[in-house]
Amino acid sequence: MPEFTWLPANEATTDDVEAVLGAGGAAKCRCQALKVPGWIWRDTTQEQREAALLEQTACGTDGPTSGLVGYVDGEPAGWVAVEPCENYPRLWARKQPWMRMDPELEGVWSVTCFVVGKGHRRAGLTYELAHATVEYGERVGAAVLEGYPIEPAPGKTVIWDEASVGLVQVFLEAGYEVVATPTLRRRVVRRRLGQRA
Repeated sequence: MPEFTWLPANEATTDDVEAVLGAGGAAKCRCQALKVPGWIWRDTTQEQREAALLEQTACGTDGPTSGLVGYVDGEPAGWVAVEPCENYPRLWARKQPWMRMDPELEGVWSVTCFVVGKGHRRAGLTYELAHATVEYGERVGAAVLEGYPIEPAPGKTVIWDEASVGLVQVFLEAGYEVVATPTLRRRVVRRRLGQRA
């Protein structure tokens, strides 16, 4: 059975981060879509996004960092973005009904994006990454982990890039609970830390 391990991105190498985020839709976004508000995102160049990701992951330093790198048998295979909610200005500045439900809630870390390399999909890696967010959240002292997954209608599916925010079942398996259903498909999930799932 393949062995799954993970590291905070600052403890990984830039090559490992690039191996995961350098392909598919992640190659363009570089986990920057929620980092800058509105029109600034549209005006950023690919080079700026790549440079921003490198700065945010802080590979080879004491951190802080912007996510976790997942490994399968030592090979970089996945990524999950997780950091304090305030580091996502486009998240808390938007007016969608699922954004910033409880602006006074303290210690919230947002889990915003999953990326799994093509050779590792359909092997349960997003579930492993979701569990890793809980271990990491406990380690860094987060009070609450919050995600914004999609739940497709019965009998419907979503494309891989659309599921980058995560699917509800992935979060539920890691002990998160649905706390809001603001749209037909969007859910807000939370995991309070320091408690047993």
